[in-house]
Amino acid sequence: MKTEFRHHWQNLDWDDISLSLYSKTSKDVERALRNQQPTLRDFMALISPAALPYLEEMAQRAQSLTRQRFGNTISFYAPLYLSNLCANDCSYCGFSMSNRIKRKTLDEHEIALECQALNAMGYKHLLLVTGEHQGKVGMDYFRQHLPAIRQRFSSLMMEVQPLKTEEYAELKTLGLDAVMVYQETYHSSTYQQHHLRGNKQDFFWRLATPERLGDAGIDKIGLGTLIGLSADWRTDSYYLAEHLNFLQKRYWQSRYSISFPRLRPCTGGTEPASLMDDAQLVQLICAFRLFAPEVELSLSTRESPHFRDHVVPLAINSVSAGSKTQPGGYADNKPELEQFSPHDNRSPQQVANALIAKGLQPIWKDWDRYLGHISGM
Repeated sequence: MKTEFRHHWQNLDWDDISLSLYSKTSKDVERALRNQQPTLRDFMALISPAALPYLEEMAQRAQSLTRQRFGNTISFYAPLYLSNLCANDCSYCGFSMSNRIKRKTLDEHEIALECQALNAMGYKHLLLVTGEHQGKVGMDYFRQHLPAIRQRFSSLMMEVQPLKTEEYAELKTLGLDAVMVYQETYHSSTYQQHHLRGNKQDFFWRLATPERLGDAGIDKIGLGTLIGLSADWRTDSYYLAEHLNFLQKRYWQSRYSISFPRLRPCTGGTEPASLMDDAQLVQLICAFRLFAPEVELSLSTRESPHFRDHVVPLAINSVSAGSKTQPGGYADNKPELEQFSPHDNRSPQQVANALIAKGLQPIWKDWDRYLGHISGM
């Protein structure tokens, strides 16, 4: 019988980890920096307060590793919001069922218009996003619309409600390449505090989602926490590293990505329980690059243009740009439907030009063979 991450999680103690993390010294950080293959203990040192004075060295090493593994390329993707219907009530999300916003689910014609607009911007990598509503935007909806969307894009990712293994396997046959599923926080009581109604209240069902993705053979699994939701982003981030490490050993055939979303303003949204400044976010990004050199690190439009322009060249290899966080946002902009307010509102070309000026090469479409399929385009 295989061990589930749930059992591993139950053997971790939040308070003990937090105490250990905050007791790290400069010697621990220096030892971690000397290690060519940092361990989880090293990662803990690298995200500790003791590592902040070493940020310049961490950044230099992270940049060197990123260039070695990924060259100068930066992959561009766009989120396409299909629906803001949601049967959950979450304190931090604009789509929560208790929020009195206009609800919309795109039909076939509207989806085609959105895809057309995204193709015109140059996009070939797409992330499909919905609220969590099994009845209106569940498997029947995905079966109906995924094949047509897939024909227009060279890779297709999803960020929707957690599904069953067999459902992920079916979506893979329809062209699904990757799934992003963020635990939000690994602190169970904080999780319950912010998930008030709906299926998302089930902490362990969500925690096991990456394992179902691995069992279904999904090519790429995206992980992350919502930074600021719990009272300690460092301890949450350590749990995320534990989760990544567990999955990499079990599902080594899959690729992985890590995202770094900080809480952003939204309708009815909660205030962050802990604040992470820009230097601390750079520290976390660099620590993950040193710990997992081969993993894709992604930075979204939640962050400011200035921050993205300076941090992407260090360790990031995947970005969104020109993002609209509401259904129909690309063809018919209606900001009152937004999930959250993006911070970087530049056009994709403006973001690309800024990165080109830094010596980086934006990639709008990877070779299909690399993605494991042949495109019909």
